[in-house]
Amino acid sequence: MLTRRPRRILTVLAVLVVVVGALFVAVETTTDRFYLSRVLAWHGADYQDWQRFPSRPVPTGPDGNPFRPAPATPPPWLQTVTGHPDAPPPADEREPWVTEGGQRGGAAVTEPLDEYMANSGTTAFLVARDDQLLYERYYNGSGHDATQTSFSMAKSFISALVGIAVEQGRIRSVDDPVVRYVPELAGRGMDTMTIRNLLTMSSGLAFSGEDGAGGPFGDDAKIYYTPQLRKLALQVQAASPPGQHWQYNDYDTVLMGLILERTTGRPVASLLSDEIWKPMGAEADGSWSLDSTADGFEKMASGINGRAVDFAKFGRLFLDGGRVNGRQVVPGDWVRESTKIDTTTDPADFYQYFWWIDVARPGRYMAVGNLGQFIYVVPDKHLVIVRFGERFGAQQWTPLLRSIADAAPRP
Repeated sequence: MLTRRPRRILTVLAVLVVVVGALFVAVETTTDRFYLSRVLAWHGADYQDWQRFPSRPVPTGPDGNPFRPAPATPPPWLQTVTGHPDAPPPADEREPWVTEGGQRGGAAVTEPLDEYMANSGTTAFLVARDDQLLYERYYNGSGHDATQTSFSMAKSFISALVGIAVEQGRIRSVDDPVVRYVPELAGRGMDTMTIRNLLTMSSGLAFSGEDGAGGPFGDDAKIYYTPQLRKLALQVQAASPPGQHWQYNDYDTVLMGLILERTTGRPVASLLSDEIWKPMGAEADGSWSLDSTADGFEKMASGINGRAVDFAKFGRLFLDGGRVNGRQVVPGDWVRESTKIDTTTDPADFYQYFWWIDVARPGRYMAVGNLGQFIYVVPDKHLVIVRFGERFGAQQWTPLLRSIADAAPRP
């Protein structure tokens, strides 16, 4: 027979189990409405987050611009890869872009490319030359029809949409002050901040917690998990005068998306569909994750979802100067301006209009997302290289992709 004390302990434990269970159910059933519920239930960003967030469809049209299929056996330069898995982290953010090898230290290790991709958390790896796929393989349970998520590669799509909006006259100029389109920011130290400052991430806006360093209450986490992204964006604060220094800042992209929405009167996912996804001949419908069902605002800094081959088509669109089958989809001047080295308006030579610039190989540029998502555009070799993954893997991807492109013969 149980004494009074063990019975009391069992009762307390039973109550705790019920309370914890109730809290768990409450958290899981309110992730579309509450920031804290998302933080508690979802923790860090995951490559399957496209299944968690609500989304808006990005319909495609007829696939009028397919790639020719990849050969069963890839060319010799795509059969092995040399990396430096033991290299220490870069000393500063510029190192992967400006150092010849991309990193210092660590022994060079050569292994089969297919094996390396399988062991590095890669889900999709594609290499295309013009209209020909040279390599298309999927790993870790993924496949050709699988949905991949962009994370911050979405920023480069935003850049293209801005260029189109400027061409159409919806945005007058990249040198317009942001307050012309977002007057709620006026009188708060941001009156001289321009659209160009947003595009080059030299806005001077306060931003904390890059890569999750600020925990659940840093700006990085807030932007990723908030169910009210418009409201959050309008609460931004100025930290320094615009144009003085570069800082990776998701608020810049969110404000740019808000300007697109206001100047066109349309959801940005709809713009993406009509202005880019359909014209470039995307193979399948995509989607754009939303902050919440109620707010219905696209996660501008991340969250474009689609097949890997369609992200390769976006890279090919830029490789071809913004043209598809004779049609100018993205203005050619914008393609050049948004991907060139330029320090006249901000100090970062490795970043232009939401594109990363490979200054170690002038002319090459890339869209980059969390967990090592990449679209690497290589005009000197007529290549587009796409990598998606469920995790970063040990390798710094920029020097690895650079070395693959360097090994390719000229067309």
